[in-house]
Amino acid sequence: MTKPPKPKPLLQDADKPVRSRPSKPRDPAQPNLPLDPMPDRIEPCLALLKARPPKGDDWVYEIKWDGYRLSVHIEPTRIRILTRGGHDWSDRFPAIKQAALWLPVGTAILDGEAVVLDEKGRSDFGLLQQSLGGRGGKKMSSDAIFMAFDLLYFDGHDLRKSELDVRRHLLEDLVPAGGLGDIRLSEEIEADGDQLLASACEHGLEGIIAKRRDAPYRSGRLGDWLKIKCIQSDSFVIIGYERSTAARAGIGRLLLAARKGKKFVYVGGVGTGFNERNAYELREKLDGLLTSTPAAAVDRKAAIFVKPKLIAEIEYRAWTDDAKLRHASYKGLRDKQDNAVVYAMNDADEGS
Repeated sequence: MTKPPKPKPLLQDADKPVRSRPSKPRDPAQPNLPLDPMPDRIEPCLALLKARPPKGDDWVYEIKWDGYRLSVHIEPTRIRILTRGGHDWSDRFPAIKQAALWLPVGTAILDGEAVVLDEKGRSDFGLLQQSLGGRGGKKMSSDAIFMAFDLLYFDGHDLRKSELDVRRHLLEDLVPAGGLGDIRLSEEIEADGDQLLASACEHGLEGIIAKRRDAPYRSGRLGDWLKIKCIQSDSFVIIGYERSTAARAGIGRLLLAARKGKKFVYVGGVGTGFNERNAYELREKLDGLLTSTPAAAVDRKAAIFVKPKLIAEIEYRAWTDDAKLRHASYKGLRDKQDNAVVYAMNDADEGS
């Protein structure tokens, strides 16, 4: 665990630390400032996938982080860390929780991503999964850090109606750029979108995020935030596997499906990306879900079918002409508490 960072005074004189309560009695002649109730939970703003970065000065850019979306609630008597699905994972990220206690603020809600960085400083979803003990695991991650990219509530004031530029200004005072603690700032990058995307791809990053600088914070996938990926990475449900005597844990290939309406559609398989540890954990989970009824039509004679309960994060390069994943690689299982959404097929995928 890192040492506590030296608190940076926030919107006050350098010798006056921030307090959530006044340091002296309020002058009764002064009116009370209205305070907004602190939300128990806020549905996250989600990024809409686009092929190319948007143009114009209305947009700002950040690196796309590959981890678990979280909100950190700094409350008067406790710290809560909530997943995208609203589950309390405060005890699973002790370093992030401790770092939140050190922030110079009384009450706040930070929006961001829990990530584990590789040796080159890139976020790695597989490493994050391992640090938490895999899907359904109960381990505490001492390696995960929190990349903060928005501030939704600040010392009694709900900021969701404020423009992104205003929210970022307050966030950057609270979590200064360049810090190396367990809560860090996901910094905005001044650059041309196309050039930034090319640079991100060259350095092996997943992609970039574009945000409309004058937009309020709106829950859902409404287009205020956009994601542009170097390599496609989406969630698919596992509907079966094929055995192999040579492969680890006997898994030669996972069979994957996407949603189409209310049904599942087979989109091919993945046979790479496993290591010895996650392959045996995966085989144990699959063998507990065996079924004779496939969740989607699959023309694979050696297939062993499982109930569609496990969601895998899959990295891939493109779609084939018959709507199958091309150059797919397994990255890990999504936890049900992460509220991951299974990829939804559309006519463009089937005609690609």
